Amino acid sequence: MSSTVSSGVLDISRKRQLTIYFAIFTSLFMSALDIHIVATALPTIISELGNMELFGWVSGAYILATAVVTPFYGKMADLFGTKKIFIVAIVLFTVGSLACGLAWSMPSLIAARVLQGLGGGGLMTLCFVILAQIFEPRERAKYQGWSMAAISLAGFVGPFVGGTITQLIGWQYIFLLNLPIALLVIGVMTMALPNVEKASRAKIDYMGGVLLALIIIAITFGAEKLAAGQVGDLGVLVGGLLVIAIAIFIWIEKKAAEPVLPLQFFSNPTIGISLAMSLITGFCTLGLMIYFALLLQTLTGLPPAQAGLMFIPSTIGILLSSAWVGSAIAKTGRYKNYVVVSMGLGFVVLSLFSMVGASTPLWMIGILMFSYPLAIGLQNQGLMVAVQNAAQAKDMGAVTGSINLARMIGASIGLTVNSGLIIAGLASGQKAMSAENVARLPKDVTQITPDVIATLPTDLAMQVVGIFERAFDNIFYFGVGLFAIGFVLSLFLKNVQLPIDKKKLSR
Repeated sequence: MSSTVSSGVLDISRKRQLTIYFAIFTSLFMSALDIHIVATALPTIISELGNMELFGWVSGAYILATAVVTPFYGKMADLFGTKKIFIVAIVLFTVGSLACGLAWSMPSLIAARVLQGLGGGGLMTLCFVILAQIFEPRERAKYQGWSMAAISLAGFVGPFVGGTITQLIGWQYIFLLNLPIALLVIGVMTMALPNVEKASRAKIDYMGGVLLALIIIAITFGAEKLAAGQVGDLGVLVGGLLVIAIAIFIWIEKKAAEPVLPLQFFSNPTIGISLAMSLITGFCTLGLMIYFALLLQTLTGLPPAQAGLMFIPSTIGILLSSAWVGSAIAKTGRYKNYVVVSMGLGFVVLSLFSMVGASTPLWMIGILMFSYPLAIGLQNQGLMVAVQNAAQAKDMGAVTGSINLARMIGASIGLTVNSGLIIAGLASGQKAMSAENVARLPKDVTQITPDVIATLPTDLAMQVVGIFERAFDNIFYFGVGLFAIGFVLSLFLKNVQLPIDKKKLSR
């Protein structure tokens, strides 16, 4: 079954549109869920497989793999057709999920997570490419709103789902349960999504893609060391090599017939500004929200189950804002104001988070937990709509991949930078303590968990909580600065109005 696109949009029935969207929504939720679902399962995994030092890699491997393949998928969709590449992505994700469930050691689990991420990165990108192919711009905004809500919702329910499955039937099933769902999606997309014929011969920028992947990995690890204050002579050397690698990458992309990251995107103000803000958004959402659970348990003393309940306001906030903004953009055709308000609100809420301490009432924290995702949801689909509207139809896959890439790079850097900032803050606070109190604490600051704090004498526990409070302030202040930059950038977005689907008006 083949089809062509008119003005970049497939001419298919409403029933078929919704069937494809069901598969898209499911794919997005599933791939996003696997970023967060391991959080509460990790202690059990570590107890069975060992290698505590590899703790962070179970999540980091998936996120990094997702980030580095994102631009490849967007370009391959433009060259080979979205349907074929989507099937490849979900097959990789399915095989990776099976491998995760069968893992016998931490290294094998991490390797399987890389394979899973290679597929998950395609799903996160191609689903939005397909949305652009089956819906007109205004209507697309509404469905992108629900799609962004699926991604955000996964971030908040993932830890709960992972913990529940682990406790009831075992951690392996947080991965194995992906199999029947993925097979259903493969069947639906095989039958419902048309093949879009491509007139041009495919040329993949392998050199640029591999170099971009290496640059992303180097930036991620370098950012962590820099944030933790662990940059020595080797770090300076690596930084110099990174600058050279970026220069070579730019030269390659200028020469490539089909660049993996078209540089002309950055000459378009709307696309360039949106990519910069997506980088900030990734840093301040996935790169930051994962630490909120630790904050709740450490500063307030809430046990894990009750801390999980505090994410319910966050779930409501992201669902309301994502769905409402999508419908609002579909109705008015404008998106700039929502992005501006989002950045401003994020600045205010994160500033208030920096004031949270052990004595802060839970109801006040609940309001902040609702307001922060509310701010994020106001801009997610606005930026996606902005870049897709600014790009040509032939570049839809590449530009969609680029904005997802920016968001995932921001998330990867956020996870490592915020970890480095917290560790640096804890180390600094520990140095200021008396030798007697230091001797009563674990030598490695990363081992000072909420359970450890609960066993300490009251006076020492309060002192440790104060150190954590100041360490968390580091990441909040950094995030506030990023939101300030994002707010200024948002003011420079063009206040365009999306076109109306004339065919629907004539019906």
